[in-house]
Amino acid sequence: MRRITGSLPGKAAIGVALIGTLALAGCAGGSKGGGGGSDSAPTFDPNEKITLEMSWWGDDARAALFGQVIDKFEAKYPNITVKQTPVGSPDDLFNRLATDFGGGGTTAPDVFALGGAKPQEYGSAGALLDLSSVKDIVQTAKYPDFSLTNATVNDTLYGLPTGGNATAAFVNKDIFEKAGVPVPDDSWTWQDLIDDANKIGAKGLKTDDGKPIYGLDLRIADILGTYVGQETEYGMYDWDGKLATDASTIADWYQNEVELRDGKGLPDPSVVTAGWSLTPDQQLYTLGQAAITFGYSNLIGSYEAGGDTLMLTPPTDTDKTGVALLPSAFWAINAQTKHPAAAAMLMNWFLNEPDALTLIKDTRGVPFNPDAAAVVTPLLEGASKTAAEYVQKTLDSGTVAPPQPNGGANMNQYAQDGEANVLFNKKTPKEAADEFVSKLTADLAQG
Repeated sequence: MRRITGSLPGKAAIGVALIGTLALAGCAGGSKGGGGGSDSAPTFDPNEKITLEMSWWGDDARAALFGQVIDKFEAKYPNITVKQTPVGSPDDLFNRLATDFGGGGTTAPDVFALGGAKPQEYGSAGALLDLSSVKDIVQTAKYPDFSLTNATVNDTLYGLPTGGNATAAFVNKDIFEKAGVPVPDDSWTWQDLIDDANKIGAKGLKTDDGKPIYGLDLRIADILGTYVGQETEYGMYDWDGKLATDASTIADWYQNEVELRDGKGLPDPSVVTAGWSLTPDQQLYTLGQAAITFGYSNLIGSYEAGGDTLMLTPPTDTDKTGVALLPSAFWAINAQTKHPAAAAMLMNWFLNEPDALTLIKDTRGVPFNPDAAAVVTPLLEGASKTAAEYVQKTLDSGTVAPPQPNGGANMNQYAQDGEANVLFNKKTPKEAADEFVSKLTADLAQG
């Protein structure tokens, strides 16, 4: 991991697990600066009737919120109509983009959300607008360099981050008290977690409406990278885009899951695998059915619905937390857009316009642009403020993880495949780890 210093504008953001492989066709640049490497900045005609399509993932509440933001945008620019196409999950959006860009990109949204390795994959395929062509509109100069790494390919920037996030552990103090187990603190180890989760899971506790209470609500995609970051120099990847861990570290993680399964700290494997795709409001922890979970720091607002929640750094057996500041999601522009200036204005509206920021607040992370952050930060209170303080603590630790490189899109899928094979006794931890490393290494080699 790399050292950084300074004060963080972005405080918290949603993290997402991104899976799937995209087959992208190379896309030529559009007119009026629509493609990468444009020699002149695109222009905006306030008298031209323009329709833009914007797409993102999230629940109905996010769709309603973004609808309000777009209403304000359209009120300021009455010649622009924004067609909103929200979807439920990242995969829903990525599957659509894969089809759109596989056909040349003309049917893809003008502005859309990306995450993980997707900005690098789409950028290297020529599908995204080179933001240098609209740099003044979207204010690229105001973003710290480390926040742009995931969206930069060969020194070309293809996306801007919604904000920063950090992995955290969440502890339901009500359940710990009900189980008679002492509440942990930041000094806990992985064995402490295993022991606590197994004690709670083995007690057969029930919620008020009779549902089972488990020790740990686990989604491997939310914690494996942090665990690997504790055990290795760089984390999952190094700064050259190569795999920086080995099979033994992955096998150790899977062995932890075996101990949790056998000790009743985890639910039945079928419940674990069903939880991979659940939104935060549907997860066991949020429903008051788990004592511990992992997720991104901004989720404390959702998780508090499950009970009195304490946010801690994840357990560690080393002198490293493995927690690093990561941009969570990016806004990007279709290289084939017919209206690059208007698309850039819409993107900037969501990222930096005060009228929009006062609505969005930290639901997509406090902006990395310090001027925009100055608008949002004073509005944070309660759980949002707690999350912001946690992310600031992460920044103070001075570490930023190398970005997920092009070729890393299937990492979460491979981790889940291995987890399922281990929990259902189809493979040993070593066998599952060997397969994980082999497949991911091959993907990275292909780029």
